[in-house]
Amino acid sequence: MSKRTQSIRSMFAGGNDQVSSDEARQPVQRVASGAVRSLKDTFSEVERDYEELKKQVANGAVPIDLDPELVDPSPFADRFADQDIAAVESLKTSIKDHGQEIPILVRPHPTEIGRYQISYGHRRLRATAELGMKVRAYVRELDDDRLVVAQGIENSAREDLTFIERAAFALKLEEGGFQRSLIQTALSVDRHEVQKLVSVARAIPRWLIDVIGRAPKIGRPRWQELADLLKAAGAEEKARKATEDKSFPHKDSDDRFLAVLRASKVANAKTPSASPSRLVAKSADGLQIATLAIGGKHCKIEMNRDRDEAFAKFVMEQLPALYADFSKEKPPSEG
Repeated sequence: MSKRTQSIRSMFAGGNDQVSSDEARQPVQRVASGAVRSLKDTFSEVERDYEELKKQVANGAVPIDLDPELVDPSPFADRFADQDIAAVESLKTSIKDHGQEIPILVRPHPTEIGRYQISYGHRRLRATAELGMKVRAYVRELDDDRLVVAQGIENSAREDLTFIERAAFALKLEEGGFQRSLIQTALSVDRHEVQKLVSVARAIPRWLIDVIGRAPKIGRPRWQELADLLKAAGAEEKARKATEDKSFPHKDSDDRFLAVLRASKVANAKTPSASPSRLVAKSADGLQIATLAIGGKHCKIEMNRDRDEAFAKFVMEQLPALYADFSKEKPPSEG
């Protein structure tokens, strides 16, 4: 007789093991074999359900409760540290009142047993940690490619990332050796847009992006403008000075961007260009006939119109012949 059968029978036998002699003489009330089979089938069904539940948990289909202290950031974080305290506080209130309705997604830490790395749900993780609660999480085995695609698609679907967060994320993936096709998938954009994101993030120093922050109201055109302005000599130093102003930390992210942009524009303002080199032609009696200004790609001959307009036309008529004579006399090395 198996242990399981013994357990089942003992459940139906009930009472103490010690029985009176009168009770011993009473006929044993046996349970119908059909009821036993039914109970065994119930146990088997429970075991099957339990095994299925374990598989679902292992595959990340069922959320489990984790200690937030065991969850580390993604190695390819796609958002900046939360600077919007009001948004975090609002989320904390919602979780406190209604519970955490949407689980986060994590993977087992690749090198530290018992720890995890988050794919998406950073704010929910922070909110539950500050509330002293467990965080509900799907735990899935994800390689790096699947990790970044999962977090990128989640945030893109929610339209939650600002332009500069997306740009910085794209550059981080690019520098991490990920293929452009995977970056496109993670950000749900085409190849041309990935190129724009990466080029802007490369052109703006990371320290400057970090001090400005998410800048939720600033789109690609203005970030591109800042990237272009920073190419000018001295522009980055002007931007740095703007960030060191006492009022800078008290501005919101969008205003910090605008302060840096204004400083960069001042640095990039065209200074009065140096006067082009000039040659002066004078008559035998010292009268100034014409000046030749050389600057940039052009040579400009100027004459006094009131006095020498007729002479200017004469010179223009003579220029073809003069140019021909010059070409004949020009040394070969100049041609």
